[in-house]
Amino acid sequence: MENNEEPIIIENSAIETIEATQRAEYDIQIATAKKYPRDLIKVKNNALAIITMDKQIAESCRYALPRDGKSISGPSVHLARILSQQYGNLRADSRVKQITNNQIISEAICFDLETNYAVKVEVRKSIVGKRGRYSDDMIVVTGNAANAIAFRNAVFSVIPKGLTDICYKKSMEMITGDLSDETKLIQARAKSIKYFIDTYACTENDILSVLGLKAITQIKSEHIADLRGLMQSLIDGDTTPEQTFKSLKPVLETKNIDKINDDKEKNRFIEFINNAQTLDELGMIEQQAIEYGLTEMIEDRKKLISSKNGK
Repeated sequence: MENNEEPIIIENSAIETIEATQRAEYDIQIATAKKYPRDLIKVKNNALAIITMDKQIAESCRYALPRDGKSISGPSVHLARILSQQYGNLRADSRVKQITNNQIISEAICFDLETNYAVKVEVRKSIVGKRGRYSDDMIVVTGNAANAIAFRNAVFSVIPKGLTDICYKKSMEMITGDLSDETKLIQARAKSIKYFIDTYACTENDILSVLGLKAITQIKSEHIADLRGLMQSLIDGDTTPEQTFKSLKPVLETKNIDKINDDKEKNRFIEFINNAQTLDELGMIEQQAIEYGLTEMIEDRKKLISSKNGK
C-alpha cells in the first residue's frame, strides 16, 4: 500500500521570515547595549558587594578538584552567574546538546552584545557508573552538572580575566578569614578535616592525598581554601566522593560487589539523608543516592528541611 501523505514543505519565504525576525531581535539588543554601555567600575563594585555579603556566598565562588595528586582550583559557576548578571548586555545560555550511550554533551554560548563577541563551548561527562549506564534521573542530574560547567567556561571566556581575578581574589580572602596566627589555622584545619571525615567516611590520608601533602601540619591557609572549594565541587556534582577519595574507590571500581557490601553502602546514604540538616548537604550525595533508589527518601527530606526553614 502506497503512502499517500504529502511531505511537509516549508517555503523559503517562511524560513527567511524566521531568520529576519531573529536578526531583528539581535539588532535591537545590540543597539540597546550600545546606547546603554556598561560601567565597569559599577560592575566590579556590585559584584564584590554580592560576593562579600556572607561567607557562604564567597565559598560558592570557588571550586577545587583533585587531579593526579594535586588540587586544581578556580572560579566556580556561581561566580560566573554573579558576574554575568552584573556585567550586563550579555546573553548566556547552556543546554544538553546530545546524549550518547556513554556520554552527555552540553553546549553553552556567551554573547557580549556590546563588543559583538561570542564564544561557544562543549563539555562532556560520562553517564556510565558501576552498575552500567545511569538511570534517567541520574542522567538529568549529570546533564545539569555539565550545563553548569559549560556555562562557566563560556562566561569566563567572554568576561575580562582581570575582572574575574579581582572578584575571585576577594572571595578567597573571605573564605579563609583571619588565619594570621597558628591557633586560628589549627582550628580551621581541624574543622575542615572533621567535615570530610564525618560526611564522606574518608580518612586523613585521603584528604592529604587530595591536597598533595604528606602531613596534617602542612595544611596551610591556601589548602583550607582548596578543601572548601572541593566541598563546593562535591555539592555541584563536578566530582563524586568515590572519584575524590582513594579509600572509597574500591567500592566504585569493584564490578562484582556482594550484597552485604552493597547494602552497607546504601545504609550509609540512608543515615546521611536522615541526618542532613540543609538542602546543600543533601545535594552532596544526591547523585550517588539516586543510584541506590533513594530518590523518594531524598525528596521527603527536602520537604521536611524546607518546612523547618519556613520555605
